[in-house]
Amino acid sequence: MRELDYHGQKIIAIIPAAGTGVRMETNRPKQFLDLDGRPVLVRTLEVFQECPAIDSIILITPEQDVSYARKEIVARYALTKVEKVVPGGERRQDSVRLGLEAWDGRDGLALIHDGVRPLVPADLIVRVIDAAKEYRAVIPALSAKETVKEVDENALVLKTYDRQMIWLAQTPQVFRYQDILMAHQRAVQENWEEVTDDALLMEKLGIPVKVIEGSEDNIKVTTPRDMELARFLLKERTACAARAKACQETGE
Repeated sequence: MRELDYHGQKIIAIIPAAGTGVRMETNRPKQFLDLDGRPVLVRTLEVFQECPAIDSIILITPEQDVSYARKEIVARYALTKVEKVVPGGERRQDSVRLGLEAWDGRDGLALIHDGVRPLVPADLIVRVIDAAKEYRAVIPALSAKETVKEVDENALVLKTYDRQMIWLAQTPQVFRYQDILMAHQRAVQENWEEVTDDALLMEKLGIPVKVIEGSEDNIKVTTPRDMELARFLLKERTACAARAKACQETGE
C-alpha cells in the first residue's frame, strides 16, 4: 500500500503536452526537446512514474505525435504507469478535458501537471495530494516577489496590488475527479474563455481552492532561456544527489 491512501480511491495524473512550442523557436515541440540526454517530457513523466502515490497516467500530445509518444517516449523509457496516450485539442483546456474523459475510472483524485515542468520535486506531488485529503481543490504557488500592476490598453497603470496577497500558480494541481471533469465539460457547454489554469474552473464553480507553497525549481520550459535554466537546475540536482550518496558511503 502506498504511503498516502485517499480512502482507497485511485489517483490519476493527467499530463497535457500537446503544445506546439512557438516561443521555443524550434521546429519540434518543446516537450520532445533534449534535456541532458532525455526528452523534457520523459523527465516530467519519470517523476510521476516513480511516485508511489500515483496509480496511473494519461498523457496528452499533439495528434500527429501520438504514435511517436507511444513508441519513443512511453515504450522506450518503460513508463509503465502511462495508461493511455490521447490526442490533444486546440487549447490546453481542451486537451485536459480530453485526458479526463479518456480515463476509465469514475472516482478518486485527478492530478493535472504541465508536461513541460520537468523539475517538479517529488515531495511537492506528495504535499498537494496530502492537502487534497482536506480540500477539494489544491494548487502549489509562489508568493510574488515583484510589485504587480494592472495597466490599460495604453500600458498606463490602473491599479497596484498588494504583493503579499499575490501568488503565482504552478502545477501539479489536484482536484476530485468528478469536480474537475464536470467543470471542464461545463466550460464547453457555457463557452468559458480565458481559462488560464484548471483551478480557475473551480473558482467559477464556487469551490474553494487551497494554495500551498510551491517550488522555485518547478519552472515551466517555454523559451530557450527556460531550457538553459532547466539544464543548470538539473545539473545542480544531480550533483547534490551524488554528493549525498558519497557522504552516505563514506559515513561522513
